[in-house]
Amino acid sequence: METDELTAILQEVRDRVHASHSDGSGASLPLPNLMPLLHARDAAEAKVAAIGTVNPRAGGPLNWIAQQAKKAIARALDWHVREQVEFNRNVMACVQATLESLEENRRTLASLATIQDEARELKDIRSHWIDWRQEWEHKLVVNETKMLRGLAELNAAYQHRTGQNESFFRDQIKLQHADYEAALDRNGVDIQKRLWADMERIQKDYDQLIHSELRLIRQRAAAAPPAAAAPAAASPQPPALAQPEFDYARFAERFRGSEDYVKKGQQFYMPYFTGRREVLDIGCGRGELLELMREAGVPARGIDLSRESVELCRQKGLEADVADLFVYLADLPESSLDGVLSAQVVEHLPPDRLPEMIRLAASRLQRDGILAIETPNPECLAIFASHFYLDPTHTRPVPHALLAFYMEEYGLGGIEVHKLSPAIESMPALAALPEDFREAFFGGLDYAIVGRKL
Repeated sequence: METDELTAILQEVRDRVHASHSDGSGASLPLPNLMPLLHARDAAEAKVAAIGTVNPRAGGPLNWIAQQAKKAIARALDWHVREQVEFNRNVMACVQATLESLEENRRTLASLATIQDEARELKDIRSHWIDWRQEWEHKLVVNETKMLRGLAELNAAYQHRTGQNESFFRDQIKLQHADYEAALDRNGVDIQKRLWADMERIQKDYDQLIHSELRLIRQRAAAAPPAAAAPAAASPQPPALAQPEFDYARFAERFRGSEDYVKKGQQFYMPYFTGRREVLDIGCGRGELLELMREAGVPARGIDLSRESVELCRQKGLEADVADLFVYLADLPESSLDGVLSAQVVEHLPPDRLPEMIRLAASRLQRDGILAIETPNPECLAIFASHFYLDPTHTRPVPHALLAFYMEEYGLGGIEVHKLSPAIESMPALAALPEDFREAFFGGLDYAIVGRKL
């Protein structure tokens, strides 16, 4: 029982010593094990402590005597074993000092193991740091690349946006400049139109003034003292246009052309009469021009000697009368018309009555009224080869210079002459002639002369 208790006490001491001297660092460096030496020391100390002691025994007189005897013997031998006891104690002190030195060495070795472990950890950290730095540098390069790419994209977007803004600004400037130039051109054209209108009005006033002055001069020159002899009897008035005895409508259909053909040619006059309020067509025939006037919303009426032609116009819903142009015009009030057209009529009149027709037509026009006359062109030689003498009612062709003179004489100005119906269209063989010669002698089969009332 005492041995078991001693063993337990010794084990407890060992555990305490091990706990007090263990570093607990778990170092990887192998350290010397001092436990066997500790066990030997403990055993030696036990033996040293047992010197001079007496083993206890059970109670009783004999045992008490035996114990007393043992104690007496132990005290008697004390002088003999004292030196040995001191030696043993010194040896145990040396062993204890040796153990402490070894323990210190062990701790030093443990510290060195810890430092070695820390160095190994530092080596691992260094290797990890190298790897981490390489990875970090790689990420840094990637991030810098992304950042530079983003900056490049932002710069490109900025440049693109700047280019768009600049292009938009340029377009706006161009548009504003174009609008300005267009407005300037419109204003310039408007000013030019007003200037030309004023010039035309001044020209008309000037022409009217000259015409009035010339008429006054002629009237003063014509005024003479009354003749002694009695005036001669007035000659009878020459007859006006005579209606042919044959079917003139059938004649016009064959030699002048169909109604559609005539209307196509008379489209030329529409710009002159569009917007007029009262237009008279002298020699309206089948009413082609009257139909065009009605389609354009222009109030117009016609006169003709042919009852058949007038009846045809009335069947179309057109306003037409059978009348002699001289009588009809003489019965109209002055300045009652603002447009008169006479197509293919003057070549039928006696030459001495042509001035009277123009005088009557001019006197019935309002100021700025239009007088348009169409007739065969005597400057075109082809007209005499086939066209002019097909109509037996023609008297003689009228040159445009003569009509222009009559118009100016009776108060018309702004004379315009236009050649119509090119001869080459009906006579393709004329294409073989030189162009300048063809234009001079084989130009338009007809011509139109237009004048305005001053």
